[in-house]
Order: sequence, then structure tokens, then C-alpha cells
Amino acid sequence: MLHRGLNRINMCGIVGSISHKPVRGILLEGLRRLEYRGYDSAGLVTVQNGSFKWAKMPGKIAVLENHLKNKDWDGPIGLAHTRWATHGQPIQCNAHPHFSCDHKIVVVHNGIIENYEPLKEKLIKEGHKFQSETDTEIIVHLIEKFYKQHHQPLLAVREAIKHLQGSFALGIIFLDRPDCLIGARLNSPLVVGLGKQENFLASDVTALLPFTKKVIYLNENELVELRRDRISLYGFSGKIKHRAPSTITWDITSAQKEGYPHFMLKEIFEQPQAVRSTLSYYINRNKLDIEFPTLKPLQKKLSKIKRIIIVACGTAWHAGLVGKYALEELAGLPVEVTIASEFRYGNPVLDNQ
Repeated sequence: MLHRGLNRINMCGIVGSISHKPVRGILLEGLRRLEYRGYDSAGLVTVQNGSFKWAKMPGKIAVLENHLKNKDWDGPIGLAHTRWATHGQPIQCNAHPHFSCDHKIVVVHNGIIENYEPLKEKLIKEGHKFQSETDTEIIVHLIEKFYKQHHQPLLAVREAIKHLQGSFALGIIFLDRPDCLIGARLNSPLVVGLGKQENFLASDVTALLPFTKKVIYLNENELVELRRDRISLYGFSGKIKHRAPSTITWDITSAQKEGYPHFMLKEIFEQPQAVRSTLSYYINRNKLDIEFPTLKPLQKKLSKIKRIIIVACGTAWHAGLVGKYALEELAGLPVEVTIASEFRYGNPVLDNQ
């Protein structure tokens, strides 16, 4: 049963790294960069001397850091996670990471697995033991099941995700394959960071900014295998893909509070500049065809629209309510605003535009 609703499915944070050096500092710094997204527990796992070293705690990242202070858990590959509870209370056993029965596979997850209950019942009948109330834990048990059959990490992940309905961004480590870190994405963001003899995985590019400006955004239905010196990108079918990295042009201060007590206040005060920056592209309409030729076909499509539905959650939903008045006044079109977590389960009447 969902305890807090789907409007928080992408608020959790994932950070992963595989490197030529210890990664604990990278993981904790990445988590700190994701604090603005909100969370109620945090966890971290590394591989050291052939075993998983892990900790997960309810509360702030500082609680986790304090717990790790006197522990020498700093291997060259690891994952970290901040969780905002959906399935199960914000207590230690429900925090990420989650482990397979044999404690040889570890998973962190953002998203919602909507069919986790029947999957869990089936896995329990097959002998799997669960330690949490989460939907996430069924993922690691599914991967364990298929890894025992195929003994190939990527194939085991591909087979497991075929059974999942909902949304997920995943970070996965196999204890007997500490030379690779696997990520997968469906309806939840995931980005790869490229370094020198090290690579990174995160749910938000802000977690990667202290370490790299070169990133590859995973598209829907994509898997990635990270090694220290390379990455390999695949579709869920197993077909290899190629994509050039993007370069992040903004700096880390843009993702920090810059003296404001919290991010919401910072974003409120940034709104005038954000509007000015957006409108500056369109001030000189006489240059529209020259500077923005791709907007011409878009204008033709927009002219055919008869109705607008704004789908959003949280603060974005409130922004949509404001946008409704603006669009109805400026465009003369009827506008509806709906909560995304309700929209996805409804049966909305839509046209082809």
C-alpha cells in the first residue's frame, strides 16, 4: 500500500561511483548535493576486501556520516541513497541499500514498483527472505534469482526488470563482480558522469558537479554498465547504444542555497531572472526565423491546439494553477491542471494534438 503518494517517487537520491581511489567521500558529497530534494533516511555501501561494508540510518545525512566516522569502509566502488518513504515507515530496515538473500547483490532504487505485491508473494514461495516493507527489495531478489540462472550481471538485471511495472532508477553492484556498477532507468531520471579512471552514476546532475562536467543522460528503457575506464550503454533488449556526452555549462553555485535558508525561498527570488532569461530569446521577434528556425513547425502545431492539460505534482502543481490563468488569458484556450499521481491512474479523455 502506498503510504505517501506517487508525487514523491522521484524525490529520492542516488549516487554511485567506481574509481581508482576510495569513493566514500564522493558518495557522501553527492548525497549532500541532493539534500534539497527532501528525504527521511540515508544509506551507503562500498565493496572492501571482498565484502559489502554498509550503513543506513533514518534521519539526516549527518547522522549517517557520524555513524561512519570511525569506520574504515572506503572501497573503490559504492552506492549511496537518500529515501523519502513510500512503502513502509522511515526506519532503518526500510532505508536503502537492499541486499539479496545471499548478501552478494545490492540495489538502490528511486521510483515505485506497482506490482511488487504479487512479485513478493511469488518470491517468498520460492524461498526468498525479506527484511523490509519496501517495494524496492523485490528488485534485488529478482536479480538474485536470474543471476543464479545466468551468472551474468547484465543479463540478470535485464531479465529482472522485464517483470517490473511502474518506475525505477536503479544502481546495482554484484559482490563477485566489483569491477562494474550497473544502472537502469524507466520513468525515473538517471545520469552517468564521466571522469578519468573513474565514472559516476546519479539521479540528478547536481550530485556530479564537484567531480565532472561530462555527462550522459540515460533515456527511457536503458541500461548502463560502468567500469573505471569506460561505460557501455544498452537498451533493455540488450542492443548496444552510442551517445556522445553532454558538457554541463553551469557551475555548482547554481545548485546551492547561496545564503538562503532553504531552496524554495531561493527559487522564489530567482523567478524574475529566470523569466528575463527565458524572454530574452524572444525579445526581437523579427529574428525568430533566423535564430530559431525550428520554432516555425512548432508554431504550426501549437496553432492547432484546442485544449491544454497541465500535469504536475507538489510545487509544480501550484505553478500550473498560475499557468492556467496566464494561458487562458494569453492563448484563449481552456486549461486543466491535474495531479500527476492521479492522472497516471485515471482514464483521461484526450485528443490527438
